[in-house]
Parts: sequence; C-alpha cells; structure tokens
Amino acid sequence: MSLLDEFKDFALKSNFVDMATGIVIGGAVGTVVKSLVNDVIMPPIGLLLGGIDFSDLAITLKAASGEEPAVTINYGSFINNLTSFLIIAFAIFMLIKVYNAAKAQLEKEKEAEEAAPAEPPRTEVLLEEIRDALRAK
Repeated sequence: MSLLDEFKDFALKSNFVDMATGIVIGGAVGTVVKSLVNDVIMPPIGLLLGGIDFSDLAITLKAASGEEPAVTINYGSFINNLTSFLIIAFAIFMLIKVYNAAKAQLEKEKEAEEAAPAEPPRTEVLLEEIRDALRAK
C-alpha cells in the first residue's frame, strides 16, 4: 500500500472529517465567546469596579521613546482571555456531561432489550397453538 493510499484511507475513512468539522466549529464558537466576554461581560464588571477597561490594563516595562513602542505586560487582555477560556471549558464540560448521560441511557436501554426475551412472531405462536391442538386430539 502506497503512502498516498494510506493518506486517502486516513482522510476519507477515519474520523478526520468529523475532527476537521469540530475544529472549524470550535474556532467559530471561540470567536463568539471572545466577543461575549470582551463586549458583553467585561464592560459591566469593569463599570462595577470603577470604570475599569480590562483590555487596557497593563504594566509598562519600558516607556515608548521616539518610534519605539512601549514594552508592556497586558494582564487585562490575559484576564479577558482567561474568562473566555473558563466559559468555553464550562460549556464543553456541560456538553460532555449531557452526551455521557445520553450515552449511558442508550446503553441501559440496549442492555434491557438484550436481557428481555424476544417475543416469537405471531405466526409462530399460531402454529404452536395449532400443533398443540392437534396433539391434544
């Protein structure tokens, strides 16, 4: 089997397409959550804390001079990104929790179906009744 054939098997027969779809959707969700945090959640928190804009919070290590920009540690952006991460992590946690509960329920139902004896088809029951009636004569 050539390397190209192996790659085709990987790309087309494995979960590669599902994984790629998940990554694209995850990126889109990340963008939405980042906007939620930066534009909706953090402004009211900043207002409650005295009008602080978290995205502007920074420690200046070296002031700007001439055409050189200032060297800063932007801990406000870090707080925004940490908040985004926590929201995404919690959402994924809840999604996995629901998925696992549904999966466990389906497995329980499958085990119950396998444990219960299956009813014979109606025609088979009728044939058994006829056989028993003939034996009884």
